[in-house]
This record gives sequence, C-alpha cells and structure tokens, in this order.
Amino acid sequence: MPLALWALTLSAFAIGTTEFVIVGLVPTIANDLGVSLPSAGLLVSLYAVGVAIGAPVLTALTGRWNRKIVLISLMGLFVVGNLLAWQAPSYETLILARILTGLAHGVFFSIGSMIATSLVSKDKEASAIAIMFTGLTVALVTGVPLGTWIGQQFSWRATFLVVSVLGLIALIGSAILVPKNLKQSIPATFKEQLQVIVKPRLLLVYLMTILGYGGTFTAFTYLAPILEQQTGFASSAIGLIMLVYGVSVAIGNIWGGNLADKRGPISALSIIFSALTIILLAFTFTMESKVAAVLTILVWGAFAFGNVPGLQLYVVKQAQKHAPNAVDVASGLNIAAFNIGIALGSIIGGSVVEGMSVKDTAWIGAAISALALIATRYSGMLDRREIQQA
Repeated sequence: MPLALWALTLSAFAIGTTEFVIVGLVPTIANDLGVSLPSAGLLVSLYAVGVAIGAPVLTALTGRWNRKIVLISLMGLFVVGNLLAWQAPSYETLILARILTGLAHGVFFSIGSMIATSLVSKDKEASAIAIMFTGLTVALVTGVPLGTWIGQQFSWRATFLVVSVLGLIALIGSAILVPKNLKQSIPATFKEQLQVIVKPRLLLVYLMTILGYGGTFTAFTYLAPILEQQTGFASSAIGLIMLVYGVSVAIGNIWGGNLADKRGPISALSIIFSALTIILLAFTFTMESKVAAVLTILVWGAFAFGNVPGLQLYVVKQAQKHAPNAVDVASGLNIAAFNIGIALGSIIGGSVVEGMSVKDTAWIGAAISALALIATRYSGMLDRREIQQA
C-alpha cells in the first residue's frame, strides 16, 4: 500500500480522536468553563451538526476543486479548529472551534474514500478504504482513552493541542506524499442530493440511522458523569474505561460487518438494535455497581457501533434500487444521518440531565433504540412486499 494512504489513515485517526474524546472530558470542561453538564454535552452535538452540514454541502461546493488541494485545505481547517479549542477563552469560542472541526470531518470522509481508491489498483480499492477507516477505529481504541487521560492529568486544552499536532503531521504527510494528479469523479450537484432526500425508502434508512445512533448517544455523551456520579469511579479511571469501550467497538465493527454479510442487513440490524435496547435498559440498573457497569459498557460498545456496516450496506442497496444515479450521494448522506443522530442524542441527553437525572439517559436511550428496531422491521416488511409484487 502506498505511503500516501498512511497519511490519510493518520488524518482519520486525528479526526476520530477529536470527535469522540470530548465524551470523556465533559465533566472537566464543564467545571473549568463554569457551564452546566448539558452545556458541555452540547459540544458533542454541535460538532456532529458541523459534520452533517459539511458532508453534503461542502462536498458539492468543492466538487470541481483539485482533490489534493481540498484534502490539504480540510486538514488546515482541522488544525486551526483544534488550536482554537486549545486556546478558547470562553465556552462560545469552544463552540465555534467544534463546529469548524466538524465541517472538516464531514468533507474528509466524503472525499477520503475516493482519494484512497485513486492511490491503488482496482483489485485493492476495498482494502485501501478499509485501511483508511482503520484510523477511525484505532482512534476509538487508543486515541480517545489517551486523549481523555491527557485531559484528566494535564488539562482538556492539552488534549486539543496534541490532536492539533497529529493533524499537522497528517497535513504535511499528505502534502508530500499524495500525488497532484488524482482522478476526479463527476461532482454531485445539489439537485442530485435533493433527489436522494425525497425518496421515501432512503428517508426510512436515514431514520433508522438517526434513531440507532441517537439512542446510544443519549447515554454515551454523559458516560463520564454517569461513571463518576452514579458508579463512583474517580475521574482518573474514565480513560481506562473508555479504552475498554473502544476495544469492544473495534470487535463489534468487524462482527457487525460479518453478520450483515451472512444474514443480510435487515436481519443483522434487527439483532443489533434489539440487543442495544436491552443493554441500555440494563445499564439503568447496572451503573450502580462498578463491576456490572464495566461489563455492561464492554457489551454495549460491541453493539453500539456494530450497526455501522449494516446501515451503510443497506443504504447502498436501497439507493441502487431507488436512486441508481446517486448511490455515492445516498451513502454520503447516511454519514450525515449518523451525525444527526449523534447531535439529537446529545441534545436529548442534555435535556434529560437538566430535567430529570443523568441516570435516566440510559432508559430513554433504550426507548430510542427500540424505535430504531421498529423502523428496521417496517423497512424489512416493505422489502418483502416489493419482492412479492415484482
């Protein structure tokens, strides 16, 4: 595999770290900036909003630009956003920094796959994409717990400085290693994107994605305060628990992909959303015990992100049937849907913490996951009806 691909992987690692590390730092940031837990949790939501807007809109606006220039510009924006977070004098400045880095994230994963496939021969395209996305998985396993530990030991600002340095190394690597003459696909127009979002079957898949991620992030956004306030862990232990969660996510991602290949996306997603509903409901009770809480988190991680391969595979299959000229656009919009789910889940979780208690985020997350299961079963029923009518 070419060295340029590893520059993309490092970029994905830095971007994945900055997105999810905030979860482990919510109580620390709330204390330092003198804001409430829901206000600190909003930093998760607003990043996801930046991704959701950035993925379709900026991808379309930069469609005719040279791919290497777009890549370097994105990593430049990412570094600036994280440096701004490092030096943020106020909560409002930190919000701006999170939105800026979210915008970079959205476009990076939208064009990163295309660049990765441009760097290798046809028979190695899938492997190239897998290697690039490994950066995101490794971020969950190592970057997030390490970043949380840095934030707990030094300050949350130090975490953003370290991520800025990683982003700068990735930017320099891309500038040196990524070739200038990358093949350019025909850019998607706004009209094509609008055609995708008016297809009812595709909208149903996006709803499944939003609810599936929304359920997890209603509770996951407030995992650090749950572990501190309800379970009784010291703040210094949060990074280690995030490591446990990250390892589980990595395993769950692979398992979820295999399950979707063997049983088909609807069957796989039905199993995953059912399990997720039960696990989040159980966490309402197990969070009071240190051993039971860690075991629940270990299982939760496997199912929380195990739905990603199935949802991506399903949206591509539906797009091939209902919007064959805009499969890439449909897939990209599902990435936006993941982040809308993260944003909504974080906002709902914040409202729950404000109006009820941090403990209640788990069972409310379970209820949202149950809605994802209902939407999945309904979509499967429509599939069977289409086959019967064909």
